[in-house]
Amino acid sequence: MNNIRIIIAGPRGKMGTEAVKMVLEADQFELKAVVDTKNAGKTLQDLNGQPALNIPVYDDMTTCVNEIEADVLIDLTRPESGKAHLEIALQNGIRPVIGTTGFSDEEIERYSQIAEEKELGAVIAPNFAVGAILMMKFAQMAAKFMPDIEIIEQHHDQKLDAPSGTAMKTAQMISEVRSPKQQGNPNEKEELEGARGSDYNGIRIHSVRLPGLVAHQEVLMGATGQTLTIRHDTIDRSAFMPGVKMAVESVMKLDLLVYGLESLME
Repeated sequence: MNNIRIIIAGPRGKMGTEAVKMVLEADQFELKAVVDTKNAGKTLQDLNGQPALNIPVYDDMTTCVNEIEADVLIDLTRPESGKAHLEIALQNGIRPVIGTTGFSDEEIERYSQIAEEKELGAVIAPNFAVGAILMMKFAQMAAKFMPDIEIIEQHHDQKLDAPSGTAMKTAQMISEVRSPKQQGNPNEKEELEGARGSDYNGIRIHSVRLPGLVAHQEVLMGATGQTLTIRHDTIDRSAFMPGVKMAVESVMKLDLLVYGLESLME
């Protein structure tokens, strides 16, 4: 089997740095180029100082895909860049693996249609940590029996979207087995707007942003005389890399868009 040829967008970020390392260490992967908006014309060696990384850096995805033959794009940038890069990849016959969040249901539907028309696999994953996927699945299982639920997600203070994609995906998965319901006192009043968090089908979602955090989420469930807490903590971004690797390998076998790593794990 030929190596999977890969482009990485966002190689200088904390996630991107880990992805570069993972791709370079995987025998079946071949890193062909990276996209970084501030370093066109340089090489990856210029960005991280490692020798023997004579891999070109582009500042524009369209130029990159026109000049580089690749099978997969790994995008670990920001929401607007990720969406643009996803579409460029599909339009140029490259299978995208997108780790940015902030996709609406309408956007996912639109990109799904493009992927099906092109008969190309695509993966959008709000979270690549296997433990986080298990946390979401466990919460979905428990929600059948304990439908009063609140979600608290905590991330570093540079994260742009709130709630996180993981929290939204968790709420969506729970809603597949739980009917919408109002929680708490029907006459409750927020003395300070937003105190009760956002509302997704009656599930309250609370977002915390602080320096020092990476990615953390707990799902709190309550019933008469008892509570259940399901929590996942990402301590280091290397935790995401087995999921990224799985997504790259899986996307080569797909001809449609998959939203959420749990679909690949099943």
